Amino acid sequence: MPPHPSSSVQKAREDLAGRLREIRKDAGISGRELAVRCGWSESKSSRIENAKTPPSDADIRAWCRACSADDQTPDLIAANRQSANAHVQWRGLQRSGLRRLQESTGDLYQQTKTFRIYVSDVIPGFLQTPGYAAALLSSIADFRGTPNDVSDAVAARIRRNAVLSNGVHRFSFVLEESVLRYRLCGAETMAAQLGHLLGVMDLQNVAVGIVPFSAQRTVWPMPTFTIFDDTRVHADSLDAASTLTQPSQVELYARAFERLSQEAVRGAAARSLIAGALASLD
Repeated sequence: MPPHPSSSVQKAREDLAGRLREIRKDAGISGRELAVRCGWSESKSSRIENAKTPPSDADIRAWCRACSADDQTPDLIAANRQSANAHVQWRGLQRSGLRRLQESTGDLYQQTKTFRIYVSDVIPGFLQTPGYAAALLSSIADFRGTPNDVSDAVAARIRRNAVLSNGVHRFSFVLEESVLRYRLCGAETMAAQLGHLLGVMDLQNVAVGIVPFSAQRTVWPMPTFTIFDDTRVHADSLDAASTLTQPSQVELYARAFERLSQEAVRGAAARSLIAGALASLD
């Protein structure tokens, strides 16, 4: 099988193959012995170890069982599924504009009960006003050279964000104070955005924490990420949105979110930081 056309998918497959190879070596058995224990050909073991053939979930279960490594099965199966569809290239989604990107997560948002969102760069999408969203998405469209459907994309984002007012869903946000200060739009639009943020903090199903510039850090500012229940993480980068589903990955991000939450201020102290950012717009 030739390399996958997506370099990120191919790398994920190679990483998985490397982990399976290490499990076999740690068990002290040869590829031939592994094949005997699994009931398949030695060539199949070789193809899997060299990322020539992606294993099925059943193959991974058999591999781990043969190597007495059943405890690693859940993570490896999640990694296997991730390699094919979890690394969503934003450029591919955006070829027809930004609206499609906003709509692509609609079902996931409806199904999720608890959202944990950490941001270090911009106001979270859930909390954006139409004006702020338009300024941000216009900048993204210009930078990426994608079709300019910003008006439709903003409308799709606002529709998607209706889950915020549904008490069935619970939201916990942690923002870096810098998010309140970055000027991605005009002063009037930013003032309206910060005012909206103050209003959202009154919702019963929403918790907002802000990490002050002055906080003594135990963890560093990180790229933006969102945890959906305890099953899935979206971690952003410049060219992609990585969907992470391995239990160990989700647990790692959950631990990071907890640490960041501990450094955040809430209530009156958080409102004071927003008020300070509003005052700086004058």
